[in-house]
Amino acid sequence: MADHKEVYQGLTKKEGVKYPVLTPNMKGLESALTVNVDRVAVFVGATNQFCKANINMDTVDDALKKYEEVVKKAIANNVEVRGYVSCVCGCPYKGYVDPHEVAYAAHALYEMGCYEISLGDTIGVGTPGSTENMLSAVLSCIPDKSVAVHFHNTYGQALANILRSLQMGVSAVDSSVAGIGGCPFAKKATGNVPTEDVVYMLQGMDIDTGINLEQLIEVGEWICHLMDKDNKSNVALAYLSQQDNSSSS
Repeated sequence: MADHKEVYQGLTKKEGVKYPVLTPNMKGLESALTVNVDRVAVFVGATNQFCKANINMDTVDDALKKYEEVVKKAIANNVEVRGYVSCVCGCPYKGYVDPHEVAYAAHALYEMGCYEISLGDTIGVGTPGSTENMLSAVLSCIPDKSVAVHFHNTYGQALANILRSLQMGVSAVDSSVAGIGGCPFAKKATGNVPTEDVVYMLQGMDIDTGINLEQLIEVGEWICHLMDKDNKSNVALAYLSQQDNSSSS
């Protein structure tokens, strides 16, 4: 995050695309404002334990209090704020997370002025059942239009969890090209669900994403080679295998 100014300034911006910047504190926000960002993000864990490990705050309430001023100043500068709640289905330090803990943090961020709250299954332990219980609690205090989901695929449940979220009225889904990513404070957790797999599923449900899947797969392969990472997208691997077979026949 220390180099977010350089990264942001180096991007070739496209009209209609948002480029949010993670701002974990006031210093980060002030730095982002110097390069005219139009959207920032703040994040809090659903548990005290994760807040301590991730952002060095003793409690969830301490973290929320810190973000109040960050969100207030961002909005005063006409910058949209997206809120994130981590460990919504399980915590690497606490274990089970009560859905009402998630709802508490999400509602607090919403009341601060965050236009959308992304609910992150940081260690990928969620199932459709635990996802339903968690979302039921959150949607009882926040409108579905202001909720997004963010599932890591550690146990291979991400697509099933996304499907259940869609059925419950959520329409915003976070994902990562080729499944690249992870969390340094959640050891062994894999990256976010691959964008390619999500798009393939949605297309199969006749949901128009506006995304060209073949071009997306090409981007995934490019960045995997660039970063020397394995491609975690099942859809990409199947597509590329078919392409290889066609070329050799």
